[in-house]
Amino acid sequence: MAHYLVIVESPAKVKTIKKFLGSSYSVAASNGHVRDLPKSQLGIDVEHDYDPKYITIRGKGDILANLRKEAKKADKVYLATDPDREGEAISWHLATALKLDDKKMRRITFNEITKNAVKASLKSPRDIDMNLVDAQQARRILDRMVGYRISPVLWAKVKRGLSAGRVQSVALRLIADRESEIDAFIPQEYWSLDAILKVKGEKRPLTAKFYGTEKQKITISSKAELDQIVEAIENEEYKVTDVKKGERIRKAPLPFTTSTLQQEAAKVLNFGTQKTMRIAQQLYEGIDIKGNGTVGVITYLRTDSTRISEEADANARQYIEEIYGKEYVAASTAAKKTEKKIQDAHEAIRPTDISRTPASLKESLSRDQFRLYQLIWKRFAASRMKPAKYETISVKIGAGDYRFTVSTSKVVFDGFRSVYTEADEEKEESNVLVNGLSMETELKKDSFDTKQHFTQPPAHFTEATLVKTLEELGIGRPSTYAPTISTILGRRYVTKEAKNLYITEIGEVVNNIMKQSFPSIVDENFTANMEGLLDMVEEGKVAWKEVIRNFYPDLDEAVKIAEKELESVKIEDEVTDVICEDCGRNMVIKYGPHGKFLACPGFPDCRNTKPYLEKIGVLCPLCGKDVVIRKTKKGRKYYGCENNPECEFMSWQKPSKEKCPECGNYMVEKGNKLVCADEKCGYVRNLKKN
Repeated sequence: MAHYLVIVESPAKVKTIKKFLGSSYSVAASNGHVRDLPKSQLGIDVEHDYDPKYITIRGKGDILANLRKEAKKADKVYLATDPDREGEAISWHLATALKLDDKKMRRITFNEITKNAVKASLKSPRDIDMNLVDAQQARRILDRMVGYRISPVLWAKVKRGLSAGRVQSVALRLIADRESEIDAFIPQEYWSLDAILKVKGEKRPLTAKFYGTEKQKITISSKAELDQIVEAIENEEYKVTDVKKGERIRKAPLPFTTSTLQQEAAKVLNFGTQKTMRIAQQLYEGIDIKGNGTVGVITYLRTDSTRISEEADANARQYIEEIYGKEYVAASTAAKKTEKKIQDAHEAIRPTDISRTPASLKESLSRDQFRLYQLIWKRFAASRMKPAKYETISVKIGAGDYRFTVSTSKVVFDGFRSVYTEADEEKEESNVLVNGLSMETELKKDSFDTKQHFTQPPAHFTEATLVKTLEELGIGRPSTYAPTISTILGRRYVTKEAKNLYITEIGEVVNNIMKQSFPSIVDENFTANMEGLLDMVEEGKVAWKEVIRNFYPDLDEAVKIAEKELESVKIEDEVTDVICEDCGRNMVIKYGPHGKFLACPGFPDCRNTKPYLEKIGVLCPLCGKDVVIRKTKKGRKYYGCENNPECEFMSWQKPSKEKCPECGNYMVEKGNKLVCADEKCGYVRNLKKN
């Protein structure tokens, strides 16, 4: 009787797939990658057309030996690694490491780990797709070249243990640029004006928002402007000048891609990207469902396609018709329009069986697994449903030459919203009074509600918004977002407080060196173009070594120039006037994982260290002692008094020696401007830079 071997990546999949196949099949796991470039050297033969030197990963010898034994016994070996570039490359490495005969070895892929999908894949095996393998090889070699050639430059300039990366350096730059934007932001004053009106025959008042004139919208920029408008309309007659009724629809969302799942899970469930991917992997590889055994409950989790298979689409429509009614089933399927090449061999992320509702699986899933599965299930169901319909009424109210507006909307058909509402969906205005307004309605002014506001700076990046930006710029691919963010957090270039990402002192140093010495590596367009080239390698339009040949000489030249510049700068520990209380030596400034600190130069005999409080030459506006650079527990920089905790002064922006000429308060630096620390004062002037 014939015997077949199926090789997958993870032991979790072995358990799930074994159940679907008969006794003539054995299932074994490679535990991820089995070969890679060596850690101790570049591992690329630059002299001989950039040939990679692959070696067996340490600890994988026994796994490969067992797989060889199993492969010898088998009549056919099916390589069933993940259905993407990386999975294809792992299959190719396995075939090479196990010395598999081409006639004996076949490649199979499935988008979901279900009985039907696995059995169907065995009926249509194929050869290894070398275009996919080459695209992955090119990515791996580019990343290795950037990491192994630039990191030593950072070690020489700052400290050992730092690293550069093709995608991580761009992500770091995006965060640094956003921080600079926020620091340089100067709030602009504006005012809101609401008219509280009495409606004849109604007990409740109506609140109308100031719009402007009949012809244009007006922003009220100051108290003087506000007073002028209020004075003009104080004694005017208020009457309805226009009533518009309309209908608005809100389209159903598309099913999840890797990026949109990470963004929505962050907003709704407060999951980090790494956590989302870890839990999605568990749902994909298989969950032990009571009465059903182990089965994969979602499709493959690394995808940038919103396509859905015809079978899954038909099943979803049938389910929606049975549970919600025919009027809820979408007429046709929306498709995501994109200029970028997407990995369309994949489907979007969806449940493997829509009739497997979150409620029916609740007992079989952990709390986090349940919450993520519910999010995926609801989004997929919603994507196959009709839009939500709203009846809208917009009313303009005249007061002399000025206009106020009030509007409301009412759901007339909930459509997909019977299943799913997005995290950042705005709350619908619902003002019952507006329904009764007509041109004849009598209105009378009761009072005005005025408020002062200030424009807000751009928001700090969160993991979700960083993923969204990387995707929009075409940087990285679904599989790279989570590891990229983990790396910059792990290296302490970036810190996370609440949900926000902030650059640390060490991150600023690394980013500045990268911008100065390797501008193309941190250029978002260059990195996005490189992704485009890798896509062309996957399509067989460009040879993978051509990409490397064009890239490496420029990198090599930039590294050599940076090394020469560094040689001319002798980097020595900066000696301070702080005396080590243990041995009496003058302490020196060193760089650690969180930035600068004071250390005794007598190490290892004397191991005394202490925080380095760098004075900025400005006196504390509260107590007159020195202002120093401090850091939060997670490494975010701020300015505080050296007399802390007795003095509570702190500022995120650098304080200036100069006092505000308008109100006498202290001023802070924002980009190239000096700004009064009191927003309400609003004094601003250009900063004279040395």
